[in-house]
Amino acid sequence: MKSAIVVAAALATSASASAFAPRQSGFGHGYPPHGNETSNHKPLVDSKALQASITADALVNGSQTLLDFAYSFPDRNRLIGGGGHNATVEYLVSTLESLDGYYTVETQAFSTVVHIGATWSLFIGGANTSSGVFDYTASGNVTGNLVAVANLGCDLSDYPSTVAGNIALISRGTCQFGLKSVYAGNSGAVGALIYDNIPGDDTLTGTLGVPPRPEGPYVPTLGLTLDQGTALVASLSSGTIINANLNVDAQVENRTTHNVIATTNHGALNTTLLIGAHTDSVAAGPGINDDGSGTIGILEVAKQLAKYRVNNAVRFGFWSGEEEGELGSYLYVDSLSASGRENIRAYLNFDMIASPNYIHALYDGDGSTFNQTGPAGSAEIEHLFEAYFTAAGENFTATAFDGRSDYAPFIEVGIPAGGSFTGAEQIKTAEEAELFGGTAGVPTDVNYHGPGDTVDNLAVDAFVLHAKGIAASVAEYATTFASLPPKTAVKKRRSDEMSRSRKEGRKGRKVMM
Repeated sequence: MKSAIVVAAALATSASASAFAPRQSGFGHGYPPHGNETSNHKPLVDSKALQASITADALVNGSQTLLDFAYSFPDRNRLIGGGGHNATVEYLVSTLESLDGYYTVETQAFSTVVHIGATWSLFIGGANTSSGVFDYTASGNVTGNLVAVANLGCDLSDYPSTVAGNIALISRGTCQFGLKSVYAGNSGAVGALIYDNIPGDDTLTGTLGVPPRPEGPYVPTLGLTLDQGTALVASLSSGTIINANLNVDAQVENRTTHNVIATTNHGALNTTLLIGAHTDSVAAGPGINDDGSGTIGILEVAKQLAKYRVNNAVRFGFWSGEEEGELGSYLYVDSLSASGRENIRAYLNFDMIASPNYIHALYDGDGSTFNQTGPAGSAEIEHLFEAYFTAAGENFTATAFDGRSDYAPFIEVGIPAGGSFTGAEQIKTAEEAELFGGTAGVPTDVNYHGPGDTVDNLAVDAFVLHAKGIAASVAEYATTFASLPPKTAVKKRRSDEMSRSRKEGRKGRKVMM
């Protein structure tokens, strides 16, 4: 069942659905192999040659182009519907259309509510206190006593009756930030403070998810560090009464944005490989690792692939609205017919592949690490990437199929998926530092969702390694899907985990819970 968030997004797209101009043979339909004379005279794609064509200079230059787009506008970001993101979309379309007709390039428009910024203050016990703000928080100037919420605030029974008219103090963990804010309001609280569950000097930020939620409206919601939160809980447990004031002015707008879809004009459409990355940033920064790195990584592969012939059609999806809850990728999957979904033999996702304190993480398609397998074929995709990193002499680890990036709608409908990722806000462990170098006890991307997510803070060595991994996977599956299980009818698979992700409207490794 679609959540209110996704239903709202779908309703918002209905007026602009005509902006999605499908290729003549049609997305969502089964067609025989197609081709053109120019492509037929090209050599069949070669993995080593395609990998060799991916260079550090091209990746860095492409990333600088995205940064220049962001910095050309006062908000200095690539938030959907803003100048920096619109320039990104135009750049992708013009670049892909310049490749001598190798691709059919389409755009898919949709509209949604966007959090564009906020001003806020927090006074605790009369003292001005540092805090972070959550995207889509309600506005308001509220005052009340702090009331500690039991457990993690993921059940209405965790909220004591004394929270009514006061401000809920809640630990991060298990469930979404948005659910905590709604449950605080449903329990009568006038505001909420959510404190981190991992150490660090930065106050907790994130998103509550695009409203409305089915459970109810948000209350003004700010974030604290773990040290701040635990100190307040300790004081409250000793009987101290602590008064607080939250003053939040959040700005939201309804904006229109676009996916960009590019499909090779040859290769079998009924065995299509789809590669995706998201093109948008949060309001706080230009998003050059998140996910400019994935955007430029797959764009460079698309450019170099145009030198070759492929057996299977290859489609590149540049998704918008990921930071608002994978809106663009959900829209795309929902727009496909049953046969169109079945025609996609595999989906590969690349979201943050140049983190400065990186890990080399592969989606756990076989479930051997997180006990949650992807659809049939996902294990084989994971093993392909394992073989690539092994051949490159690099260690690798697993990351969960937790539904928090643009692969979510694909695995929900049974399409095998995989990909790689280098880390976001999570703290690098000593074991990971041993495997990958870098610094333990520090986030894998300390600039995550901030103004420091720029070209200067990309790990270029990781960027090149993962981009060449994209090339290796594209070369393999553009040639043959023989390593995957036989194609069967795609059936929807909406697990509880995926439903939670979709309701939240947030991606996985990104701060959502």
